[in-house]
Amino acid sequence: MGYPNDILTSRAVVKPGKYMLLPPEGLVNNVVPGFENVSMSILSTPKTGAKFVDYIVTMHKGGKNEQGFGSGKDVESFVYVLDGKIKASADKEEFVLEQGGYLYCPPSATMYLENLQDADSKLFLYKQKHIALEGHKPWIHAGNSNENEEVIYDDMENVHIQDLLPTDIAFDMNFHILTFDPAASHPFVETHYQQHGAYLLSGEGMYNLDNEWIPVKKDDYIFMDTYCLQAAYAVGREKLSYVYSKDCNRDAFL
Repeated sequence: MGYPNDILTSRAVVKPGKYMLLPPEGLVNNVVPGFENVSMSILSTPKTGAKFVDYIVTMHKGGKNEQGFGSGKDVESFVYVLDGKIKASADKEEFVLEQGGYLYCPPSATMYLENLQDADSKLFLYKQKHIALEGHKPWIHAGNSNENEEVIYDDMENVHIQDLLPTDIAFDMNFHILTFDPAASHPFVETHYQQHGAYLLSGEGMYNLDNEWIPVKKDDYIFMDTYCLQAAYAVGREKLSYVYSKDCNRDAFL
């Protein structure tokens, strides 16, 4: 990595139990058993207040995970391809995923990943414990966000949302992509029970996190805990877009 070129500074903000902003230049590599020829950083975890674990993974030539990811009787997993081309397997089903491709594995399936190109492939990876609902079981689901319908968000034609997973009560979470045209914003400052883990796909913006306005841009990662105030403005000439998780379809527990 070499000597620094300037005074050491960082845009990162870490407030466990509230929110985090993690810019890419501050991330370090973590060794995760089962992954070979990869560079990966662990982002949100229960140590930060999250009920899930997020990762940024760069799969180098020959990169793979032959031991499986997210395996466990109550663990569900999800992968989104930021760049590159991979093979993602769910037990006996195989999917070739390129940029925008994704795969969800319910607790009954184990996810396997393999880079299919000589160049790097970059992934956003997720796992959490599934909250089962009697009489309902989620299923393996794959797709590509480039082929999904964009829906107008809250009656605002300059903001669009895409659902990546089925909106079925069997699923206790979903992944979405929210996209703001330049100068667009949320309709109000949100305060809600759900948590989010978000990776910025494009653009620049100002994000309200617990009533602090913080500049964000492409390749940043944001964690928002339960009841963290949140809203965004898109700034600059490019659309602001991010992929994010949201827990849903379950009651609060006593």
